[in-house]
Amino acid sequence: MDLFTTDDTFGVDWNGGQKAGGGSLELRFWGTRGSIATPGPSTNRYGGNTSCVEVVTRAGQRFIFDCGTGARLLGLHLMAHAPKPITATVLFSHTHWDHIQGFPFFVPLFVPGNSFTVCGPQGAKRSLSKVLSGQMEFTYFPVELSQLGASITYRDMLEVAQDIDGVTVSAQLLNHPATALGYRIEADGASLAYLCDHEPYWESLWYSGAEPGKMESILHAGDRRHAAFMHGADVVIHDAQYTPEEYPAKRNWGHSTYAYVVGIAAAANVKHLFLTHHDPSHDDDFLDHIESKAREIAASLGSSMEISCAREGFHSVVEGDLGIVRTDEANTKPVCVSDANESLRILIVDDDEDLRVFAREVLVRAGHKVLEASNAVEGLELIGKNPPDLLMLDLNMPDIDGFEFLRRLRADEEGQLIPVIVLTAQNQEESVRVSFELGATDFLAKPFTPPQLDARVRSCFAHSAYPGVNRGT
Repeated sequence: MDLFTTDDTFGVDWNGGQKAGGGSLELRFWGTRGSIATPGPSTNRYGGNTSCVEVVTRAGQRFIFDCGTGARLLGLHLMAHAPKPITATVLFSHTHWDHIQGFPFFVPLFVPGNSFTVCGPQGAKRSLSKVLSGQMEFTYFPVELSQLGASITYRDMLEVAQDIDGVTVSAQLLNHPATALGYRIEADGASLAYLCDHEPYWESLWYSGAEPGKMESILHAGDRRHAAFMHGADVVIHDAQYTPEEYPAKRNWGHSTYAYVVGIAAAANVKHLFLTHHDPSHDDDFLDHIESKAREIAASLGSSMEISCAREGFHSVVEGDLGIVRTDEANTKPVCVSDANESLRILIVDDDEDLRVFAREVLVRAGHKVLEASNAVEGLELIGKNPPDLLMLDLNMPDIDGFEFLRRLRADEEGQLIPVIVLTAQNQEESVRVSFELGATDFLAKPFTPPQLDARVRSCFAHSAYPGVNRGT
């Protein structure tokens, strides 16, 4: 059976629920653009509204991923066609403006009797309600958040599978300068993942000489974990804002290339991939080209995965014929990410004083306590006296280098559990491979930006509950 069916009836009776013969999950794109809305004749086919995706289960539970400007159209549609009162769960990936700017224009929020659960990643600098109310202050908007008529409940999301109205909703941190979550929902034997915004953990996806398109060929542990989260999904909706040619100038901005997304989705055995968060400079013809190139890459990897650039207004039914494909046990254990945003004791071991000063300023500004060591001997002594919550380690040091430091650290029972971010100017694949084999949790090449370092600290600390995954075993 085809994974998708599309017709004018959409398989739904908006006056009462699912029609006979309908599918397991209904999907509709209301906004597919990234960064800023780009309406106009050159974006008519793929759409100009920013991110907003609607998913409805067979039982009628409605999930809304992000509320960019596309949320306005969704709200008008629901007011005209959906059963009343309107209830839904809103899952914000993060609170960058292009993902929340449609929230004040979502008409069902103004109607008493409607009910919404609004979720976002725990650990952002301000609470979700404060962020949303901030854009609705009288300076910017005529109606305050507190004046909305609908009942709104706010919920922090963690890296853990949760039951929301009988639907399994899992979340996982994305590699983005702001705290951001990807989501995976599983219901009625179908699975769908929404991963926006996310950047590759490493510039090369594959080990040299390894067969591309295989999970075991993925070089960086962060990218392997990202692939595991989407493994076997019927549908993956993934940020693919840049071309490979554009990416070097946009590095550390928190977005992917279509080539990376196709490669990692192919390795994860995804059935249908939607590329989304289209760059404002990419018109319809350009997106046609991206779609064609993405399909060529998939074919070269031997993948039968269907690939589409997400189009505003596209509506389909996801048939979960193959059932839910779960990831391995190591990737489904709950993780509390809130601690990553509390004050951590972080030890920096690096002989470069300028690097230590830079990193210390970034980390102290984020609220962490920072210890420093200029060489491996000092670092090991500090760890022996009082192990830190997180270690940042240089590879090129005199006498004892970072590789030997990792060997000694992981040989000690207490040192086995300390997350380690390797900071180095060595960006060769061999350094990455050896670092993970010796027990590194993450690998970050110098130079790096403050948001990039902050994001990696959050991610590394949260991921430390997965030592076998993060250490390349």
